[in-house]
Amino acid sequence: MPKFYASCGSQNLVVAADTAEQAAMRLIDELLAAHVWIYEDALLRDQDRRDHLILEALMHLDTTVSVSERGNGHYEAGLFGVPELLDHWHRLMSAVSKALSSAGLPNDRALPDANDVSQQPPEPR
Repeated sequence: MPKFYASCGSQNLVVAADTAEQAAMRLIDELLAAHVWIYEDALLRDQDRRDHLILEALMHLDTTVSVSERGNGHYEAGLFGVPELLDHWHRLMSAVSKALSSAGLPNDRALPDANDVSQQPPEPR
């Protein structure tokens, strides 16, 4: 699996991915992971979720994600528009949220909070 360097503004990620587009999506996923809660809030409309993502992108991202196999600052593997990547990520997260709801799983976090020590494995001896 090739190694890609994905960059968007001051954000950089080195990731193994099958394609340059997957590397760009991984960067977006890493940056938006803290905002998955918007898909857990049943009171938010789809447009509210989209607006939230757009505002986050406007505050923290450039308009494109550049991807390279040579290193940061290059884009020979591709340039990907952030609006298109945000739309793709939003559709993916919406589908996951609907699938969890359809399966009858509770509409809360699938993973425990990072500071929840009750769910962490015991310390090694």
